[in-house]
Amino acid sequence: MSLNQPKFLVSSAFIHSASLLLAALCWGVVWYPYRLMAQAGVAAVSASFYTYSTVIILAGIVCFRHWRGIFKLPLSIFWLALAAGWTNLAYVLAVIDGEVMRVMLLFYLSPLWTLILAHFWLKEHIDKRGLMIMALSLMGAFIMLYDITGKASAWPLPRNTAEWFALTSGIGFAISNVITRKSTHLTLRSKSFAVWVGVLLMAILAMPLVKETIPSPSFFSLNECLVILAIALSLIAATLLTQYGITQMPATRASVLFLFELVVAAVTSYFLANETMAINEWIGGSLIVAASIFAALINHD
Repeated sequence: MSLNQPKFLVSSAFIHSASLLLAALCWGVVWYPYRLMAQAGVAAVSASFYTYSTVIILAGIVCFRHWRGIFKLPLSIFWLALAAGWTNLAYVLAVIDGEVMRVMLLFYLSPLWTLILAHFWLKEHIDKRGLMIMALSLMGAFIMLYDITGKASAWPLPRNTAEWFALTSGIGFAISNVITRKSTHLTLRSKSFAVWVGVLLMAILAMPLVKETIPSPSFFSLNECLVILAIALSLIAATLLTQYGITQMPATRASVLFLFELVVAAVTSYFLANETMAINEWIGGSLIVAASIFAALINHD
């Protein structure tokens, strides 16, 4: 960092980075209260329905003066709601039933999907460095997903439904990041509400598919209501901080700061769920992380 760089630029960069680190902290621990909800008999889709309903109610009360312009929003807000809605719902479905670190690492294949989307959607050329990122990501996924015991399929594919959800959640994250970065005309408030409403709509649409029945409010005890409130407040903070940080810096650079989520998830999953990773998962995960860091570095150049 240059010593001649204006102090306000340094402080702004620090704020942008800190916002994403705090968001990563929220996302890195939010899996645990969702598992508590599952243990209480509230399945993933129903838990998402109640938590995001609470988010919308709380945020709606604070921002009630801004509802008048809701019908004047551009079409891009709809696509952001769909992409971000699936990203968050699939993430919840994945972390409740899957191993936290495997889920996180599959999610963090998102730089790979970002490159592919940018090439076919935004017509951006993939150079040699982009191909290297893709190769690192795919090699990491291959090593992590390969069953070294030989008991499962020989193909290096996600081994259960939770891991497929994690994979598609990462794809949705890449799509929503591209839309967020392009939608500079949308306010932080409108983009955040698009994410929350999108998850709620996705949860409602998913109900018939997963054959879940939404429990009535009387089903919840005081402790469970407090867990829902805690999740809702965490989601509000995480979404606002994420949307703010992504808007202020390139999406690929932001993805590196989000890697702090992996550190948080590794620590919390070890101490709270007694989950550990096999050697091939460490090696494959390291390659995926390296690909994410390299993607940010070449974008910075």
